[in-house]
Amino acid sequence: MLVAGVQKLTLLDYPGQVACTVFTGGCNFRCPFCHNASLVLPERMEKGGGAEATLDFLRKRQGILDGVCVTGGEPLLQEGLADFLRAVRAMGYKIKLDTNGSFPDRLRALVEEGLVDRVAMDVKNSPDLYAKTVGLPLLDIAAVERSKNYLLEGCVGYEFRTTVVRGLHTAQSLTDAARWIAGAREYYLQQYRDSGDLIDAGGLDAFSDDEMRAFVERLRPIIPAVELRGVE
Repeated sequence: MLVAGVQKLTLLDYPGQVACTVFTGGCNFRCPFCHNASLVLPERMEKGGGAEATLDFLRKRQGILDGVCVTGGEPLLQEGLADFLRAVRAMGYKIKLDTNGSFPDRLRALVEEGLVDRVAMDVKNSPDLYAKTVGLPLLDIAAVERSKNYLLEGCVGYEFRTTVVRGLHTAQSLTDAARWIAGAREYYLQQYRDSGDLIDAGGLDAFSDDEMRAFVERLRPIIPAVELRGVE
């Protein structure tokens, strides 16, 4: 498994847990607003300490950390992910998995084996704008829809989240995205920020705090649980 880096302590990435975040390298999407381009683009990617070094770190943090957030990139691309999660689980950690939803069978297998406690799935945009938003004009979102539907069944704790970007999202596209995941227990709108490590920032910008609040109010009749992240 390609581990590109580890954030040794986070109080944000795994809600309610004192955790660390493990970043895997590689992704099958090319979202222009991605803030971790160095984890996505092969020419920018730097290899971290590897899975075994990460497991050694986790062994030393037993009793200090509660959970492990595995993110990317797209973690479900990693063929060694299940073995890694089994080792993490054996240490007693809770596990959160971040995914773009494009590998529903792998997601289901991990959940059914009891290797994941919480899933955070990105909802990139409304279905008709999905391909453009992820930078893949020919994308078929059928696999993403299967992951979405599986999480809506409630087989594991989950959240959906959308990074809202001026130039890609509109009030209508967010409304359509909310309707697509209607019934969601948790849905977060995240404010876009330029991390300095974007895939392509051309033509992209952030909505104001007030605009983000207005989006939430617009979506609340569809998903009462919708909330903001990244806005005071």
